[in-house]
Amino acid sequence: MIGYLRGQLVDRTLKGEITIDVGGVGYRVVVPTGLLSRMISAQTLSGSAEVTLFVHTSVREDAITLYGFPTRDDRTCFELVLTAHGVGPSLALAILNVHTPDSLRVALATDDVDALTSVPGVGKKTAARLLVELKSKLADLNDYDGAIAAASDAAGESSGPYDPKAKADAKSDVRAALAGLGFGTDEIRAVARRLPDGELDSSALLKQALALLSAGL
Repeated sequence: MIGYLRGQLVDRTLKGEITIDVGGVGYRVVVPTGLLSRMISAQTLSGSAEVTLFVHTSVREDAITLYGFPTRDDRTCFELVLTAHGVGPSLALAILNVHTPDSLRVALATDDVDALTSVPGVGKKTAARLLVELKSKLADLNDYDGAIAAASDAAGESSGPYDPKAKADAKSDVRAALAGLGFGTDEIRAVARRLPDGELDSSALLKQALALLSAGL
């Protein structure tokens, strides 16, 4: 089983398959198209830089397929999503094309069906089933506090004490974090109206916002 590859990119296709030269051996690897731009810089595309991939090896009677991801967390998400009934590699890749590991964590923690229906090919019934199945299986992925912390970081939140001068920007930080986690404009606007204007920093406001969204406002 291949779990990790590092080598030179020598070819790619429009369908998300790349070929990596590792010590003179070319490995064909399927990569989520939505992650390709994150993983491969313009320099890499010219073949002058290394590509590092965490690999999931799929073995079937008729084929051995390698699926590659830029981080271990991305690969973990892919493998855990595959545990859901009726989910194959194509659908798992489609989910990772739309969601980062952090936004998927929050979607699971808050029972956000709409976040999953934003994936092409996933209807509301499938999304609801995925939420139930994945929440019951994915102890490692369902790290709600970690997702909140990551969202706060993405919004530019500092870990220091509350600064009164930043109060006016707290809601803006929360809006940016929610947008980064995949929430819609109407949802963000509605929850922002419910948030208090008191002495709360962005992290505390984000926790309140996610709680309100989870409860259906």
